[in-house]
Amino acid sequence: MGESGNNRKLLVEICNAKNLMPKDGQGTSSPYVLVDFDGQRRRTKTKVRDLNPQWDEKLEFLVHDTEAMATETLEINVYNDKKSGKRSTFLGKVKLSGTTFVKTGLETLVYYPLEKRSVFSQIKGEIGLKICYLDEDPPVVVEAAATTTTEKSEAKEEKVEEEEKKEEEKPKEEEKPPENSKPEEEKPAAVENPPTAQSDKSKVEKPIATQKRRDSGVNDLELRSLGDRSRCTYDLVERMPFLYVRVLKAKHPNVEAGTSIYAKLVIGTHSIRTKSVSDKDWDQVFAFNKEGLNSSALEVSIWSEKKETVPAPVTEEGTDPGPGTETITEMALGNVSFDLQEVPKRVPPDSPLAPQWYTLEGAVAENAPVSDVMLAVWIGTQTDEAFQEAWQSDSGGLMPETRAKVYLSPKLWYLRLTVIQTQDLQLGSVVAEPKVRTSELYVKAQLGAQIFKTARSSISASSSVNPCWNEDLVFIAAEPFEPFLVVSVEDVSSGQSVGYAKVHVPSLDRRTDDRADPRSRWFNLTGDENRPYAGRIHVRCCLEGGYHVLDEAAHVTSDVQAAAKQLTKPLIGLLEVGIRGATNLLPVKTKDGTRGTADAYVVAKYGPKWVRTRTILDRFNPRWHEQYTWDVYDPCTVLTIGVFDNGRYKRDEAGKPGKDLRIGKLRIRLSTLDANRVYMNWYSLTVLQPGGGKKMGEIQLAVRFSSSSWMNLLQSYTTPMLPRMHYVKPLGAAQQDILRHTAMKIVTARLARSEPPMGQEVVQFMLDTDTHVWSMRRTKANWFRIVGCLSRAAEFARWLDGIRTWAYPSATVLVHALLVSIVLCPHLVLPTAFIYAFFIVSLRFRNRPRLPANMDPRISYVDAVGSDELDEEFDTFPTTRSADQVRVRYDRLRALAGRVQSLLGDIAAQGERVEALMNWRDPRATGIFVVFCLLASLVFYVVPFRGFVLGAGFYYLRHPRFRGDMPSVPVNFFRRLPSYSDQIL
Repeated sequence: MGESGNNRKLLVEICNAKNLMPKDGQGTSSPYVLVDFDGQRRRTKTKVRDLNPQWDEKLEFLVHDTEAMATETLEINVYNDKKSGKRSTFLGKVKLSGTTFVKTGLETLVYYPLEKRSVFSQIKGEIGLKICYLDEDPPVVVEAAATTTTEKSEAKEEKVEEEEKKEEEKPKEEEKPPENSKPEEEKPAAVENPPTAQSDKSKVEKPIATQKRRDSGVNDLELRSLGDRSRCTYDLVERMPFLYVRVLKAKHPNVEAGTSIYAKLVIGTHSIRTKSVSDKDWDQVFAFNKEGLNSSALEVSIWSEKKETVPAPVTEEGTDPGPGTETITEMALGNVSFDLQEVPKRVPPDSPLAPQWYTLEGAVAENAPVSDVMLAVWIGTQTDEAFQEAWQSDSGGLMPETRAKVYLSPKLWYLRLTVIQTQDLQLGSVVAEPKVRTSELYVKAQLGAQIFKTARSSISASSSVNPCWNEDLVFIAAEPFEPFLVVSVEDVSSGQSVGYAKVHVPSLDRRTDDRADPRSRWFNLTGDENRPYAGRIHVRCCLEGGYHVLDEAAHVTSDVQAAAKQLTKPLIGLLEVGIRGATNLLPVKTKDGTRGTADAYVVAKYGPKWVRTRTILDRFNPRWHEQYTWDVYDPCTVLTIGVFDNGRYKRDEAGKPGKDLRIGKLRIRLSTLDANRVYMNWYSLTVLQPGGGKKMGEIQLAVRFSSSSWMNLLQSYTTPMLPRMHYVKPLGAAQQDILRHTAMKIVTARLARSEPPMGQEVVQFMLDTDTHVWSMRRTKANWFRIVGCLSRAAEFARWLDGIRTWAYPSATVLVHALLVSIVLCPHLVLPTAFIYAFFIVSLRFRNRPRLPANMDPRISYVDAVGSDELDEEFDTFPTTRSADQVRVRYDRLRALAGRVQSLLGDIAAQGERVEALMNWRDPRATGIFVVFCLLASLVFYVVPFRGFVLGAGFYYLRHPRFRGDMPSVPVNFFRRLPSYSDQIL
């Protein structure tokens, strides 16, 4: 069954469960667990009358196909044993995908909430599991008999399942569900599961295993996403025709020793040669964009070249003539021609075209030997498997900087170091300087370039009290981890280190929740050469797998998965993006100093996966037609796509690569896309420059978000976006901001060390690393966003003021009637409001956005800011501008901050006046308020509430002839209340 050479077992440890639902009719339950995996079933013991059972049982399962383990589903069902209770009932289930399984040694205790099986199930509680897989040597076939025997012994438990499901579907009041309602899933009967291995039926084992995987709850979407992505059809892009030429070898031409040969391909103005070899084997593939060919014939010629050194002429006797001149002698051995009209076509999944021997003709030398060359010529598309390894005519040949690549962000963890205390410190400053009575100590921890310090703790020379901190320091750890975390104790008085210790990072404990603290450890501190022992330090250190490490701006995040693999969310869909082409790109650099050009490529980022298309050289209308796929675990995430000009494939005089220039960027939020629909549209590319926003061209994309389960998709809207630890033990806002920028730097550095590297400027532009930098433009944009959100409230206030002042008499009369109806029928207020909202939102459905939103220069406030404000945004930190220019910007910032300061003071004053009404800061005003409250209570005892609402409404809507021009009494009273404004220095 397994194609690999080892035997893999899945180990499932059922640890415990908590807060189960009582189902035996006596206020408790007697639970046991059934575990199903790949047609195999195991059962735990029954814990009698225990809503918090503790099993601690390990169950083993045989993995039939290790390569297909990711497509399997592990199902854990908890039942109440009917032998120990009133009836056998369902207590909950958990379904886990094979992608969450980890190797032995990496497993941790994870608590999964129990899920319902049907709408009518009454389920609560959670179950604690440890899941891992173990690779062993190939087993003896006889071992499978034990598995079969175990399955037969448990077959009796399966007969009660249909009855249990029927009982669960009954409501408590014997209400019957609709006839068409069915359980969410049905368990296969035991007799339908064949033995896991049989010696006399080995030929049919693989089809059986395949059928089991189809029935294990994995849908076609998961099979497609976990399978071979190279087989996905390019249905979102057009097929681009390419002429492929595979040159393999030549048949032993009689060439002299020391002579190498090469092949030259000529088609129109295109001319390319293979590498020079002496053994006549090349095995190189060349791909010519068929649309760019200006000839109908292909010529392949074989050439020999021999290097000879001509000695320098001797000018004087006895004088060293010096090194000779090296010359290369080339000779054509023959050629073969092809008519492009007769070249065969090949489209995958057709097998590759077999190369053939072709006799060379037309040798230049008369006595040249007859030679043969083995090659294959066909017309294919960019979907051909030879395309990635081929020399490409439209992307500069075989340069790695211009090839399409897929990058992965490093897996990030939070590393939490809790500094508890130190003991037996050998303080060199106290010993050397007896006058110093106290020392201030702090702990400094360093992981790579990250350095964090604790608060200071004072200790006296005569005291034996050990300093304590109990302070957490949080770092970003990226796989592969830095080898050591260095923890040192620093003495502020002497400015020297007391001692240090090293913590091995890869061996740290990993936890997924906060249910148990990681173990604490003592480390000996090492001083200098004279003090090998400087005390010891007590710390608690672990890798936090229950958090998601943000490495991009929170409002445009594309990944919300926890670091621990065991907490991976279920797959809800696939995101497919076809990068088709761009048009009307503007030149961003000059070629040969004479004309402008653009060497464009596209970078798409979603989750940890980055993709980079090939670079199309010297084209203002490049056509890529490349398609990529991502797994989607949350719909409220953002796809980021950027277009850049490649400047790294060229080197300057010092041999350093250039920088990639920005052409534009756009984002697409997946929640704005309809499922299973293709969006094909042109998007404008706008880049912000010191002179303002500039349109650089347009890019055409085809985007499809496909999902096979509407229930899973809708359920994701009810679950928290981030993992549980972000809510039960959140990080501070300032701390999280520092960690996010640290994570951005780590991702940037790791991708820059790839081969070929992804430029630092590219990663920073895609991750928006400069969002925290002050910008007058962004400030104005955010201000007008607030104004836009409040515009609806302002419109309602203006409409209400018009009603109040009888500007629209007919509408005012209708409002009077509405007020009377609300007073007489208050129970209709909420239904009327909701039905009104229903009709309003439903009518707006036809005006919904039809296409994904793009970057909006108007909302970004690009065209409404001055050139100096844009120059300030592009200025570095610290500034590089002149002192006079900085003074002008500083004065402008002070003026803006003054208005903000006044606004904040006014807002604070209103709240302080409300507080002053209660705390007797103005005794007369508070006394008036107290008397008013007493009189109001007496009035409301007498006057019905409906009468008060009706009278207040009529008074508010009274005609302007009954109004005064001055502010009302309540407004005058409130404005006279004191605030703390007069106490500000």
